[in-house]
Amino acid sequence: MSIKRALLSVSDKAGIVEFAQSLANLGYELISTGGTKKAIFDAGIAVKDISEITEFPEMMDGRVKTLHPKVHGGLLSIRGNADHTKAMADNGIEYIDLVCVNLYPFKETISKPGVTYQDAIENIDIGGPSMLRSAAKNHAFVTVVTDPADYAVVIEEIKASGDTTFETRQRLALKVFQTTAAYDALIADYFARTLGDAFPEKLTLTFEKQQALRYGENPHQAAAFYRTPLAESNALAYAKQLHGKELSYNNIQDGNAAVNIMLEYKEPVVVAVKHMNPCGVGTGSTLFEAWTKAFEADSTSIFGGIIATNQVIDAQTATEMSKIFLEIIIAPAFTSEAREILEAKKNIRLLENPAMVSELDGEYTTTAVNGGLLVQTKDRGAINFDDFEIVTERAPTNEEKEALLFAWKVVKHVKSNAIVVAKAGQTLGIGAGQMNRVGAAKIALEQAGSEAEGNVLASDAFFPMADTLEIAAKAGIKAIIQPGGSIKDQDSIDVANQYGIAMVFTKKRHFKH
Repeated sequence: MSIKRALLSVSDKAGIVEFAQSLANLGYELISTGGTKKAIFDAGIAVKDISEITEFPEMMDGRVKTLHPKVHGGLLSIRGNADHTKAMADNGIEYIDLVCVNLYPFKETISKPGVTYQDAIENIDIGGPSMLRSAAKNHAFVTVVTDPADYAVVIEEIKASGDTTFETRQRLALKVFQTTAAYDALIADYFARTLGDAFPEKLTLTFEKQQALRYGENPHQAAAFYRTPLAESNALAYAKQLHGKELSYNNIQDGNAAVNIMLEYKEPVVVAVKHMNPCGVGTGSTLFEAWTKAFEADSTSIFGGIIATNQVIDAQTATEMSKIFLEIIIAPAFTSEAREILEAKKNIRLLENPAMVSELDGEYTTTAVNGGLLVQTKDRGAINFDDFEIVTERAPTNEEKEALLFAWKVVKHVKSNAIVVAKAGQTLGIGAGQMNRVGAAKIALEQAGSEAEGNVLASDAFFPMADTLEIAAKAGIKAIIQPGGSIKDQDSIDVANQYGIAMVFTKKRHFKH
């Protein structure tokens, strides 16, 4: 089969003139539309306007130009099928053997600040997806190109044998259906957001491949990293890697957890994470102070950890960080001196994202389960001590209030059942992922050791019984923050009063499974 006619109509004109010239040199008759035709014509390449083929003018500001039987008949006709051949002859339709189309920039349009609804609607492509789908359906005979990255391979194959291979046409057809599906999913998502339809009957999600990963959670599992097409600019997926080997599946999971905790704080903060749980969190008036507190919170577990901070990494802090093995450091930026110090360590990864200084943009989180997907709104929102209820005879002191708020922000990100022991600006002990709350408390209090004396404890959910209060009191805890809501709350309140512990109820649970 010899390709004779090619229809070119692209929004992204990168490389289109060169592609058109190569096709013309190989004997193709070129058909085009609008701006694409002008670019090809201005380059001195012979090209027909689509209206010459359809014998119908473009109309309605270009909304109607390729939606015509002489286009889609030429694309969909099965070569060698007698009925199709007769229909083409009866209606003056000629074959179209190659289509090169990319779509109106809907994603780029809705990503612009202040974009109007009308601008978004006008950038929904209709004719482009229709041509792509027609050509892709008939890929047994038609080559369809939607990505400029594929121009070269198409030209090379045609030069070599007069046509593209079936395998290439099949691969290009797959890319088309992936592209149009993602395009429609983005449009559907835009409408859902515009209408405030948080949980639509048909949930359409699309993601763009960021990178292939060496393996998944374990070496025998394959994996890749995808990101949302609309930038959550302060998310890990949009960080720039400055140094170190490529990220692994577990690196990305841990890095994401570290960033989520870090974004809870406005003051200088350093978060250390291992296996998606914080092992040390510190705040201070400077980055160095915050790092020192995070390191001292658990100097054992931080080894091989992932670090996230909302501050520019300076030389002083980098020097201290370089003294231990760290997998990743994530920051808004690094000074040149800090980079020089840290890049002396071959295996450390340095990730930079200047936008990592505010709360995440996205509204929802998704979790895959066998055969389905769980979707929920993000667990976020400002917290204020005035919103809490003091339920004990003794109210917390101002210093205890500061420590309680600090601990409450951390415990929200610890796997349930979760307990955090802390003082103002520093975690002292973290108990994560236990099957009962007493077990989590024992781990956190044991890690805190003697430093638990006089400090605070946070629990991500209520105490079903007073036993956790008992062991907290024996460890010297002086103030507790928890959601409340148990039918046995009064038992815990009574124990707290017995030991002079101040306790507040937040009336908000933070389970994290």
